[in-house]
Amino acid sequence: MRKEVLRVNYIKLILASLLVGLVSTLLADSLKRITGYYEDAIYKKAEHYSWLFIVLPSIGITMIYFLRKYAFKNKQNKGIKEIYHTIEERKNELPAYKTPSHYINGFLTVIFGGSTGVEVSTVVATATVGAVARKKTGVAKAHKTELICAGVAAGIATLFCSPLAGLLFSVEVIARRVSKTILLSCLCSVFVSWLFMFFIENETIFKELSATVWHIDALPMLIVVSAFAGLLAVYFTKSVIFIKEKFGAINNNFLRVNIGALAVGIALLAFPQLYGDSYHAVPGLLHRMESQAFSLPFALTLLCISLLKPLVASLTLGAGGDGGVFAPSIIGGAIFGMFVAVICNQYLHTQYSVLNFALIGGGAMLSAAIHAPLTSIFLTCNLVPNGFELFFPMLVCCFVGKYTAKLVCSYTVYSYKGKKSKPQNTSDPEMHLIG
Repeated sequence: MRKEVLRVNYIKLILASLLVGLVSTLLADSLKRITGYYEDAIYKKAEHYSWLFIVLPSIGITMIYFLRKYAFKNKQNKGIKEIYHTIEERKNELPAYKTPSHYINGFLTVIFGGSTGVEVSTVVATATVGAVARKKTGVAKAHKTELICAGVAAGIATLFCSPLAGLLFSVEVIARRVSKTILLSCLCSVFVSWLFMFFIENETIFKELSATVWHIDALPMLIVVSAFAGLLAVYFTKSVIFIKEKFGAINNNFLRVNIGALAVGIALLAFPQLYGDSYHAVPGLLHRMESQAFSLPFALTLLCISLLKPLVASLTLGAGGDGGVFAPSIIGGAIFGMFVAVICNQYLHTQYSVLNFALIGGGAMLSAAIHAPLTSIFLTCNLVPNGFELFFPMLVCCFVGKYTAKLVCSYTVYSYKGKKSKPQNTSDPEMHLIG
């Protein structure tokens, strides 16, 4: 009798995981495509009318504020922290409204220039798909974590064209443990994602770029880049927490939204590469390097962008935008890697591949920001078509980045436990702390 019950539960779990994988894949793919389309279109318009860079973040975040207030009845979004609460507390559930809430808010944040990405919006939206599916399909409550992880795995797999990255992120960051049922549900959902990508073209983020063969003599400098990327991730973590606390102390909703949005807009005017998720910045900067001779001002521009991206992302979240650490970490670390490579090539007469340094810097900073080196390795290697050329240095450097960050700061924005600010009617920054 017991074996029959277990068999039925496993069948239900497999079927529900396949369903969750399908819905989450479609959700992540649609968000990725429409956000990319409108972000590019609005960014190109702003390039011709530069004053738009200042006002666009205010438009986007103000729209999010009114949507929260009227469409979602002031219901809070606490991002990945709320997923943790749902998993850890048996009675907690992710309500269905979180799927449209994060989907719409992530979309609006990025297309209007908020300096973050849709990755964590996708994570929470797809986790909610899993949580709701468990209740609707009659799967045992003991498998709540499994279906939440299934949704997240499919979402991340689709965003980054990497089923393995989706699986690892669900295990390393969401579940934070391994079990047969978690692996089973995630494998089912990422299989659906893989099947979808097999039939529907889903390109890597930097599809026009190509990693080059790496050389062992570059490894010491890559390790140095990874250590500094770990420190940059700590700076990002501290920035998010500090700005969250400062914005949480502002009682006036208008001021809270617009101070942050205006600061983001000014930064975009100075450095348009900070616009939205900033994935467009990497190929753009690489093409500039190829078309012009080295100049110190340009190198310093790279350094400024790498330092400003985490700060401007923190301001976006503090003002009320929806997003997280994925894109800011990848871009901040990547552009810092580019800076180190061009400086070394110019002054130390090396011949480092700037793109290789960018990819490894991005992977190391992401690993340090979320304390998930395995996820970061496979995710970053999938940013370019032949990224696995860099698998070994990426493996070394992602662990270096993580443990450098842990040496300085034991927590991430996911695991930080500080004073809880009072709930606000609008953009309580805790909502977006990885959110």
